[in-house]
Order: sequence, then C-alpha cells, then structure tokens
Amino acid sequence: MNSSLSNAETEELKAFACTLADAAAEVSLKYFRQPVAVDNKLTDGGFDPVTKADQGAEQAIRRLIEARYPEHQIFGEEFGRKQTDSPFEWVLDPIDGTRSFISGLPTWGTLIGLRLNGEPIIGVIDQPYVGERYLGWTTGTTLNGNPIQTRPCVDLTSATLSTTDPDLFTAAERPLFDQLLADSKLVRYGLDCYAYAILSSGFFDVVIESGLQLYDMMALIPVIRGAGGSATGWSGESPGSSGRLLAVGDPSLAKHLLEKTKAFDQA
Repeated sequence: MNSSLSNAETEELKAFACTLADAAAEVSLKYFRQPVAVDNKLTDGGFDPVTKADQGAEQAIRRLIEARYPEHQIFGEEFGRKQTDSPFEWVLDPIDGTRSFISGLPTWGTLIGLRLNGEPIIGVIDQPYVGERYLGWTTGTTLNGNPIQTRPCVDLTSATLSTTDPDLFTAAERPLFDQLLADSKLVRYGLDCYAYAILSSGFFDVVIESGLQLYDMMALIPVIRGAGGSATGWSGESPGSSGRLLAVGDPSLAKHLLEKTKAFDQA
C-alpha cells in the first residue's frame, strides 16, 4: 500500500476507518427521515444546510480518533482542522449530500478519508440506510467486504455520465460540461458522493464536478482508484486546491477525457 506501512498497519487502519463509519451511522440514522432542524451556514442569500446529524456524526468520529490516535491530524467539514506533526490526517465529511439527507433521499453518505503525507491512502463511502459500505485503498476496493471493479468503457458515446448539479459549474466551466453531456449516452444528476460509489462498482463511467472542498474528495479517491478507475483534477493532477474532480472508470477513457479537460483547465 505504502512503503512506510506494513500490511498489518494497513489492515488496522482500514478496520478503524470502518469503526468510524459505524459510529457515524449510529448518529445519522437517528435523524434520517425524521423531523430535524435545518440551519443555514450561509448569510448571503444562498443555502448550505447543516443539521444535528452532520455535527453529531463528525463529533462521534473525532472522539474515536482522539482516543485511538491522538497524534493524528483531523480535518472535518463541521469542526475544522486539528493540526499536529503527524503525517496522518483524517479528512471527514460526516454527511456528504445534506440536501438529499433533509429531503429523505438515500443518496447521501459519510466520507472518511485518511491521508499519509498528503496522499489519500484509505477511503470509506458509507451509506448506512441502504447498507452499503465502500472501502478503498491503493490496491483494492470492496463493497460490504466483496471486491468490486469499474467497468470497461472506451468511448464517451457509450458512457453514463454524472454530476451533482450542472448549475454548480461556473459560467466558464459550463460549456465543457455541456460538450461532455452531448457526447455521452446517459446522464444522472443529484447523487453527490453516491455517484462515485456507483462508478466504482461498475455502473457509471464518468463523474465530473467543480467547486469541491478537500473533505468532499479525499475519501473518494482511494475507493475509485482501488477499483481500477482514475481520479484526478481536470489537468491530471492530484485532486486538491482547484476543487475540480474527474473520476473515470476506464483509464483509457480517462486519457481521452483529460485531453479535453486539460485543454480547458490551461486555457
């Protein structure tokens, strides 16, 4: 997995990531499809919802990390960053897809990523309501313990494409998405992190998004890559500060699409 980690260390951290997902699920499921107060993080007229489920799930995860690995760094959507000298950093989105959560739709998920020296090495996409846990690392991905793989798809005209919402692209980015949309076979919207899980299990081919934060992305990358797919920024770089993510199931299709996205990114 990584030259500085033994197999035993890797397995320990994978198991612990699943323990964290269990703790988050205990909180989130108490509130899902139940009356729950919704606060708005934004004061500029926009809408960025947060609930006790988001906050409580992240608190539950943080408590376990603090108890087991107090030296590790933590970066979560709801409670910010704990910085230490450790090369390990847990990156958390307790409920990715809060809009879906408060609408009663089971397309949200808990994202738990672990970075080592800045590189995402373990990721969990957990959807506890439907009972699906995607666990990825650099050499494999499982769904509920069973290995999964992305599917072959060498041409965009045969591909299923997804993005959360086309309106999240900037005015400058939208023509690129519209071009990909026009060339693809089928498009699905509004799935947040669940789209990447479905891509990893071989039912989608491309997910492209912009405006993402680190906590939106880090858990996804090991899941996608471990299943045989590609997860990069639009110029082929490691996803990060640009907020742009291109996930492709078939690496040969990824090479073709990166020619388009890289040209846009560098324009």
